[in-house]
This record gives sequence, structure tokens and C-alpha cells, in this order.
Amino acid sequence: MKNTINLFLCLFLSGILSAQQISGNVSSDDGPLPGATVLVKGTNTGTSTDFDGNFTISASSGDVLVISFVGFTTQEVAVSGQDQINVTLAVDQALEEVVVTGYGSQREREITSAVVKVDSEEFNQGPVTDAVQLLQGKVAGLSIYKPGGNPNENAAIRIRGLSTLGANTSPLVVIDGVPGATLANVDPQDIESVTVLKDGSGAAIYGARGSSGVLLVETKKGTAGEMRVSYSGNYAVSSISNEIPVLSASEFLANGGTDIGNETDWIDAITRNGSTEIHNFAASGGSGNTVYRVSANVREVEGILNNTGYKQLNSRAAISTTAMKDKLKIDFNISYTKRDADLGDERAFEFAQFYNPTAPIYGADSPFAFNAAQFGGYFESLGLFRSYNPVAIIEQTRNTRNSTDFNYNVNLNYDLTDSFDITVRAAEQRTTSKDQLYRPTTLLFEGNAVSPTRRGFASHGTYDLSTQVYEVFGTLDKTWGETQMVITGGYSYNQINSNGMYLGLGDFPDNSLDYSDAIQNSQDLLNDGYVQANSYASPDEKLIAMFGRVNLSFSNLFFNASLRREGSTKFGTDQKWGTFPAFGIGADLNSMLGLSFDKLKVRLGYATTGNIPGPNGLSVPVRNFVYAGGGSAGGSTSLARAANPDLKWEEKAETNFGVEFDKGALSIDLDIYSRNISDFIIDRQVDVAEFGVERRFENAGEVTSKGWELAVGYDVINNGNMMYNTGIALSSNEVTLDAYPIDKAQYGYLGSPGQNAVTMVRVVVGEPLGQIYAPIFIGVNADGSPQFEDVTGNGELNTDAGNVLQDDYDGRVVGSAYPDLELGWSNMITFGDWSVNAFFRGAFGHSLINTFRAFYEPNVPSQTSYNQMNTSLREPSLGVAQYSSLYVEKADFFMLDNLTIAKRIDFGADKTIKDAVVSFSATRPFILTSYTGTDPSPELSDSLGGAEEGNIASGGAALLAPGIDRREDYFASKSFALGLKLNF
Repeated sequence: MKNTINLFLCLFLSGILSAQQISGNVSSDDGPLPGATVLVKGTNTGTSTDFDGNFTISASSGDVLVISFVGFTTQEVAVSGQDQINVTLAVDQALEEVVVTGYGSQREREITSAVVKVDSEEFNQGPVTDAVQLLQGKVAGLSIYKPGGNPNENAAIRIRGLSTLGANTSPLVVIDGVPGATLANVDPQDIESVTVLKDGSGAAIYGARGSSGVLLVETKKGTAGEMRVSYSGNYAVSSISNEIPVLSASEFLANGGTDIGNETDWIDAITRNGSTEIHNFAASGGSGNTVYRVSANVREVEGILNNTGYKQLNSRAAISTTAMKDKLKIDFNISYTKRDADLGDERAFEFAQFYNPTAPIYGADSPFAFNAAQFGGYFESLGLFRSYNPVAIIEQTRNTRNSTDFNYNVNLNYDLTDSFDITVRAAEQRTTSKDQLYRPTTLLFEGNAVSPTRRGFASHGTYDLSTQVYEVFGTLDKTWGETQMVITGGYSYNQINSNGMYLGLGDFPDNSLDYSDAIQNSQDLLNDGYVQANSYASPDEKLIAMFGRVNLSFSNLFFNASLRREGSTKFGTDQKWGTFPAFGIGADLNSMLGLSFDKLKVRLGYATTGNIPGPNGLSVPVRNFVYAGGGSAGGSTSLARAANPDLKWEEKAETNFGVEFDKGALSIDLDIYSRNISDFIIDRQVDVAEFGVERRFENAGEVTSKGWELAVGYDVINNGNMMYNTGIALSSNEVTLDAYPIDKAQYGYLGSPGQNAVTMVRVVVGEPLGQIYAPIFIGVNADGSPQFEDVTGNGELNTDAGNVLQDDYDGRVVGSAYPDLELGWSNMITFGDWSVNAFFRGAFGHSLINTFRAFYEPNVPSQTSYNQMNTSLREPSLGVAQYSSLYVEKADFFMLDNLTIAKRIDFGADKTIKDAVVSFSATRPFILTSYTGTDPSPELSDSLGGAEEGNIASGGAALLAPGIDRREDYFASKSFALGLKLNF
């Protein structure tokens, strides 16, 4: 009986012990560690610390708590009856400075190339809708500009300026090790860090695709322990940040304008307060050898222009597990994105600028008889050139895009020995897109309501893209005393297939037809030429590569060398393959010389990389199919582009020198680089007599790009109550044209009315790119015509647009489209549970051509039915619209790009909602600039495609015509947001 009682007592006490609640805190020397993992060793019982580093867990006496946090050494603490366990983790020197560099990682001190890692804590805050905005201004040399506020337009991304004329100028995006991914389909809340490979020696391991730099994106992964659920949401309201000033109705009439009897603010009529609503849900956890993270993100964006915006759903899952005694690690990632966009028509902004402010919106309000029914009830100013009711354009046009993206990748890593492992990776991305446009027969815009052959218009287009990536590589890591050697070698196979279709037609009997019905019922118009139809299907585009890399560190010296042999099906048989080497050397001078700094490192890198533009079949002839007409099912082909079997890779050679310095609270990184880019692949005009057609791809041109980048960080305050750190990123870049098929050309036509022949951006061999060229305005003649400077001094004024390439033309370079200096200034302040993040951004030295002013500022007597600009630069007596230096403005700016104020609320680890963060954000709340347009941001390319004057048609014409602020461009916006984050 006694033994039985003792047994029950033991079981009872055991139950009490196993139910013991232990509280504690996990911290480092710098303060608490939120998100640290606390596990009962050998079990699935676990938890994570809250924002103050506190935790609560059930454990028994004799159990061991395993406490870990990324970048710190793991500690094990035995439970021996205590109910409070506090742990201070030490920084793990082996993990602290590890940076992903492509097909592997390196300790930061051993890297010999220009690499910058941006963690999620350093990202731009607020309601970010495009992942690339997280990095804007954060990395010296990384330029991200999105002139205007169009929610459906991607930002222009450049690393170290222009890297090609015919290929993709944006950097390669690598997501979780998979190259060629799309950053727009990754929700910003799912990104853990982004590493930027800026120079050739760092990006060369990715070959041709890395020629414009590389963004290595690491998404968030799960951590072991009980499931943790989080929610974050933002709601933002946006408005026009800088409206272009035009004459009011009363000012318009006082200026002699035609009176139609009303008063309409056309900008107000087509715009609204935009909104952004974002919801993000995530859950993560794991047990045993398996961890997971799943997330779902919903965002709905309404642009400031009516009928523009999108709804997007993102979902993502990441699962990691180990097997075979932890020798095999398996990572599986899958994501899906669905986006439904209303594209609207941003050209309505142009017409709203100069449409008569006394005209009514609707025909019923016309003071004279007007057949409004013909135009859908809207008023129209008939008989005027390029004068359309902007409200009618917005409200009668339906312009949509529906797209889906599906991605997955599987990564297998197996440790064959303690020093050698092999990785096998498979990934696929599938993208589908459908565009639909419909303009009814009642829309005057583009002649739909009055043209005898085009009453209404409908179009339908589809696009499908499939990308497969298969890679295998091995890594050998050996150490002998102070010498470490890491050798990586592998094989990469990338295949891309795409196809698309476009069908457009008009001349409908009435508005009962729409999209597919209209297309079906108008096939008989094909013979009459009213139907636009084309389709394409690309052959298998393949990019195959073998690559190898050696990293060698000896004491305080570091060496790096890589070689990539790459082949592309886009080239002919003799030019398919290219070989691209890279080298780097670095030295830890602080240790070598026994200095007292925390870090002083110098590094030097050199690399050669290739580049390929987008189109397939670059080297082969291309033929167009010509429909026979007349009801015949037949047709013929005509040569559209000649073959060029000698076409070869574009090539970039880059040298980079860098210095890294740390001393206490101060850190300084400086990079100086020079790159030579040659053999651009250009779609150019050739001799018909020799090639049978006037176009083919050729290698031509060479540029030199030079610049410097400086990043300075300083911990101003760092104590137990308050922390303030600040960082400045500065960069400068200049690109000079060394060779081109012709010595001098002009790009970027101004347009109509009256200035179709005017080109504005000059390209001259031996001079920098981006030169804005114009006659020099010096005043107004008595007859209202502009007065220009006799630049050549020959006594004869030559400013006719058709003579712009003549030696005696009276023009001059009046500005540069590219900034001399770009600035990003980050400020992070935390005190108690409050935090303030203020980020400023600026660009200096660039100019913009204000095309709004060039067309609509002069007081032209024959244009009294059009409104006029009313900027501070207006010349009231000027009565002729002619492009000149008057319309080229300095566009320097300094702005508060983002301000976020947040308050953390801790509810306790034992509560359902453990903690919360509430925040207020302002995006672009103010900007300092003298520019009179809507947005002073640099225009890195021409949104209308460039076009040229000078007997060469380049596929890079848009890139050769930067600096043009087009009147059709979407207005810029500012926004204010409230945010909420919850951890359960």
C-alpha cells in the first residue's frame, strides 16, 4: 500500500513539475532581442520572445532550454526549479558578417566586390505597394525613379547608370537563389533582405543576366516552435502633390479666350483622392526538422486619376526540412499572384491642361444647341485640333489588364562530406496576361465618333511566358591553418518560351458590340483593312552556362576569381558562346598594420560580362506575313529584317576600387569605378541594295561609365533609453559615348501641334550622354515671336528644326538629363516604445524639358479656344510656340520621401494578442524644387520611345532621349497612411 501511495505521489509531483511555467528575458549587449526562439530541447515545445525580449514557456525540472537568435551564439540553460531565466546572447562572430553573394555566401570581411545588404529593419516604411520601393535611396549607386504616380507603372531601376542601349537596363532579380524572377510579384512584407551586387566582379557569376547588376532577394522563412501568427495592414489616402498651374476660367476670359459660358476645373473633374488598402497575414512555426511560413496579401489601390488602379492577391509558402541525419536539406517555395488592373488613359491629363475652362462637361449644359447624344451625352469642342473632353475619355474608355503569376522552386542541398556539398535546384515561373481595350462609337477621342471607317474601337491581347531554371553546383570548403579555400562549380540551364496574340478593330454599327462580340461580328472588315491582327510564338530560347569560382583567404588577404562560359540561342552558330572572367583582391589593413580601427579594408575587382537584348532570333532573318485580302485564305511573306550571322554578345569590362572603414559609431564605405561597354546590339538602318531590306541587328557603339559612391553611417545616440542612427548614401555617375555608327544625332521628337520635327536630346561621339539641346531664348520680339541668340556668331540665325544637325545651327547644350549627384539620407530614432523613421532623398544637377510649357504656355492668337499654362516662368507677350531653352528647367530637388512614426504596445506573452504596433506614415509630404512641372524626378528614358534624327534607328532610342517630361505623363502624388501590426 505504501509503495502504491509513493507511486501516486511521484506521478502527481511529476505532473506539477511538467506544468511549471517559466518566464524570462533574452537580450544582447545592445538590448532586448525580440523574436528569439526558446525551445525545450528534444521536444516540439517552443515559443518566441516579444518586443521586449520576454517569454513564457512550460518546462519541467531537468529540461534544457535552447535559446537562439540569428547572428548570435545559441545557449542552453538547464531548468532546475527556477521560475525566471534571463539570458544574454553573445554575437556569433562566424555568422555576424555572412552575406549571400550568389551560389553561396561569404563573410563580409572576405568580400572583394561592391556588395551592399539591406535588411528588413532598414527598408523604407509605410504603405509600400512595389517591393523595389523598399530600397529607394538606401544604396549608393542604385537609382530608382518612378516619375508620376501611376499605380500600374513600374519604376525604372539602374545600378551605376546606363549599361546598354538594346537590352534590359534593369538589374537581374534573384529570389531565394532563382535567377530571372519578377520582383513585382513578391509582396514587400514577405522580404527578409535584399543584397545588391553592384560591380562586375560580384555579378559576373550570373553571366549576361548580371551585366546590369544583381538584386539578391531573400524571403522570410519559418522558425522552429509553436505557430506564430501575425497581421499587418495599412490604409493610405493620396492626392496630387504638385498640380500644374493653368489659367482659371476668369483669367482665361481676361486673356481673350473663347467663352462657352461655364466654369470647369478639368483636372479636378478627372482626378480623385486615391487610396491604398493593404492586408497581410502570415503564420510560421515548425517542429522536429521541419519549419514553415505561409502568407497571404491583399492590396487594393485606386490611383489619383479616375478609373486607374488595381486589386492584387499574393500568396506564398516556404517549407524547409532536413533528412538523412541532417545531411540533406530540402527547401520548397511556391507563390501565386493575381492582379486585375484598370489602366485608364493617362493622356487625359494632357487634355485637361488645355481644354477650354469655360466649356461644360456634359452637352446638356451647353449654351448653344449641341447634339450630345452623338457623343454619349458629353460636350465636345468640334473642329479643333487635339481638343477632347478629358472626362469623356476617362468615363467612356474601358482599359483593363488581368494577369496571373505562378512560381515554384525546389532546392536540395546534400553534405557529401564535412567539406563538400552539392546543390540541385529546379524552378519554374508561368505568367499569363490579358489586355482588353474598348472605346465606344460615341467617343470623339482618336476620331471614333466621327471617322467614317473607325466608329468605336476594341482590342484584345494575350501574353504567355514560361521560364524554367535547372541548376546544379557543388561547393568545396577546406581550411589549413589560417588559409581557407572555397571552390564552387556548376551548370545552369534556363529556357524561356513566350507567345502572344493581338486583335484590334473598329467601325461598329452601334455600341451593342463589345470585346469578343465586336471582334466576332467585324471579321468581314478584314478585307477592308479595318482590322489589326498579329500573333507570335517564340522558339525555345535557351541560356546555358558552366561556371566556377574560387575564394581564397590567407590571414588578412582575400582573393576571388570566377569564370562563366555562357551560350545563347539568340546568336548564330559561330557566336553563340561567350567567356566572362572576374577577379578580386582584398586586404584587411586594420589587422595587417596593427591599427586601432574596428575595420579598414581595401578591395579591387575586375570583370568582363556579356549582355543580350530581348528579341529572339537576333541573327536570323525575320519575315512578315501579308494577307492577300479579297476573301482569300492565302497570303505571302516579305522580308522585314536581314540576317546577321556575325552578331555577337555585348560586352562590359568593369574595374572597381573600394575602401571600407569602421571606428566606433562611424562607418564609411567608398567605391570608385570605371566601366567600358562595347558592341551594343542595335536594330539599325542598313543599305537595301546590299541586304535586301533596310533593317537588321548589328554590333555598334561603345560607352565609358565612371563614377563614385559614398555611404556614411553614424550612431549619434545609443544608450538604454534612446537610440538615433543616421546614414547618408551619395553617388555620382557620368556616361560618355566613345563610338557610334554616326558622329552626331538628335533624339526625342516634341510632337504636335506644330513641333513634330523638333528633336531635343543630342548624342555626340566623345561627349556625355543625356545632353539637352536647344536654341537659346533671349527675349520676345515686337511681333510676339521668340528672340534667339546667334550662337555661331555668323550674323545669320538658323533655328529651323530641320537643320538641327547642321554645323551652323544656332543651338547649345542647355542641360543634362542625368543628375550630377544623388542623395539618400536615413534617420532612425527609437525611445521607449516609440520610433521615428525619416528618410530624405534628393537629386542635383539634372534638367527636364517641360513639354507642358512648350506647347501651352505661349499666348498664341490663333489658339484662343485652348487654355494656357500660368507658371512663374511664363512670358505673357510670347505669341509663338517654338521649343527653346525657355522650356528647359533645372530640376534639382530635396524631399522628405517617407516619415513613419510608430508606437509599440506590449500586451504580454500570455495574451492572445501579444503585441501591436500602430503607425502613421507620410510619403512625399513635401518637396523643395524650383521645377514647375508635376515631378522633378529624372526621366531616364523617353516614355514615347525616343525616335531620332540622323539616319540610324536604334532599339535604344528611348534610352538615348532622357530628360523629357511628357505632357501625357501621370501626375505625381503624395500620401498619408495609418498602419497596424499584430502578433498573436
